[in-house]
Amino acid sequence: MQGLKKLKILQFIFQLNIIFQTSISQKTPLSYCGGIKIQPPFLNQNSPNSTLLSHMILCKSEIPYFRTTIGLFQISSIDYENKLLTISHNYCSPTSSFISPHRLSAGFSPLSSPNSLILMNCSNRSSKMPIVPCNNTRLSGCASESAKGFSSCSVIDDVTKLEKGFHPREMNCSHYSRVYRSLTENFQLGTRINFDIPDHVPNFCNECEKRDGNCGAGLRCVCHPKNAEDKVISVGAVLKPWGNIYFYLVLFILMMGLFQGS
Repeated sequence: MQGLKKLKILQFIFQLNIIFQTSISQKTPLSYCGGIKIQPPFLNQNSPNSTLLSHMILCKSEIPYFRTTIGLFQISSIDYENKLLTISHNYCSPTSSFISPHRLSAGFSPLSSPNSLILMNCSNRSSKMPIVPCNNTRLSGCASESAKGFSSCSVIDDVTKLEKGFHPREMNCSHYSRVYRSLTENFQLGTRINFDIPDHVPNFCNECEKRDGNCGAGLRCVCHPKNAEDKVISVGAVLKPWGNIYFYLVLFILMMGLFQGS
């Protein structure tokens, strides 16, 4: 009888775990995620393209993330008027964790002012890439302060011109940052994506079906949501929501109490 009681308790805990995991996996429409408003086209609507873009953002622990096939990237702002989404970025990241801004924005509508890339301490200058020395007057305050600690600073103004498979290690660079130009022509940290997709475009995801299609990590996730990687990209670290940690802590305490009472 005692063994049957323990078995029923274990079954209950197992069912509770399934219910919990199902509830956190469901994406409930939100009006705000943290301090950022989430509205159409990122909420499901009747438009086919709006339904696609509803897979583009994930709210996790009150932080909005841009979903891609390589992981989640934190969103710093969404400009609904100009159809621009900005992915945040820490200024000085080691090139060992390099993720190209073009890989994130490829396939979406072109920007009037393209994303750029800042490279630090590059000892190999024989690269064919169209780079120019940094002009510190155009860097943001954060970038200017960080640049003082490096021997060299170079800029690739338009990342759409990057050669396929480009990596800063080819130039022996130590650090990099994804940036974009603001209205004042100063560089701001982050990567911008134009999510303005006309309703009359019938084959939005065709590029993702082609072997060498212009389909980046973000667009591929939008067109094929099951390929999304829902882990946070933060300098190579993976962050887990506190809700999961709290649940499994309670589960562990229940299990310990069950076996100690035997």
